[in-house]
Amino acid sequence: MKLHDGIHLAYCTNVHRGENWAETFAALERHVLPVRRRVAAGRDYAIGLRLGHRAAEELAEPATLLAFQCWLEKHGCYVFTINGFPYGSFHGTRVKEQVYAPDWSTPERLAYTQRLFELLVQLAPPGAAASVSTVPASFKAFVAADPARRQAIFRNLTACGRHLAALAQKTGRDLHLGLEPEPCCLFETSEETVQFFADWRAGEPAVDREGLLHFVGVNYDCCHLAVEFESPAVALDRIAAAGLRLSKLHLSSALRVKPDAAGRAALAAFVEPVYLHQVVIGRGKDVLRRHVDLPDALADSTPMVPDEEWRMPFHLPPDN
Repeated sequence: MKLHDGIHLAYCTNVHRGENWAETFAALERHVLPVRRRVAAGRDYAIGLRLGHRAAEELAEPATLLAFQCWLEKHGCYVFTINGFPYGSFHGTRVKEQVYAPDWSTPERLAYTQRLFELLVQLAPPGAAASVSTVPASFKAFVAADPARRQAIFRNLTACGRHLAALAQKTGRDLHLGLEPEPCCLFETSEETVQFFADWRAGEPAVDREGLLHFVGVNYDCCHLAVEFESPAVALDRIAAAGLRLSKLHLSSALRVKPDAAGRAALAAFVEPVYLHQVVIGRGKDVLRRHVDLPDALADSTPMVPDEEWRMPFHLPPDN
């Protein structure tokens, strides 16, 4: 829903199963509408729509898109942002590091993201800026194994920025892509984020010459940056000082644990085969070490230091 000065608060649907459009739409009716009635009765209600590749292609069918536009109007809902992070299956099967694939080195990621924006300009209400959030370029291990991906990432982001500039000129829309820093990815901290954009600008002169930073910025996930032991004020100031656009704020919570015997025993119940749960170990504001997944952290025999804390991206309700 619209708050003030062009700022919107949306219910993000990536928490619900939906790999094709039929499943996605069923989740909107089953879950989103009841929440809308409870928290925004009588007000227009914003939906942050998660669309994987398959669902996006199905929604792009003219009759399907028209039916969805009518549904939004009927129920007083609107879409101004899309979660374009998971390309493929995101529920009910092993995801782990494959959630970052295909990454921004591939033509598939570029074409999928362009499709999302082409849908978004037909869904977003007049006058509203429209955004898509996406992966932080790649997973660190992917690029470590294939360093050539880095230049391909820069080329594809430049192509996407140009596509958005052309689409914005054609439609009169303010469009922007938000790359989302995440632990163990190509950039995970605000400092690495700023450096990534500096490297992109250095490698692709068109970024500055064509003003592409207006169209490609940062999606700040509160959970992911908290897991990195970052202060939101410091991180957001660093992003702003670098001249990067804040495309979106993703409000979500993280899990923090004291890794004593009781804490480790409790964490064992969170080990599961579907999602990657990176663990960042720190003390105060300092990061001591990282693990790609929770089982790796639990197997780590490094002695615990005083005031050590483990943080990981489990998106739990704040009272858990």
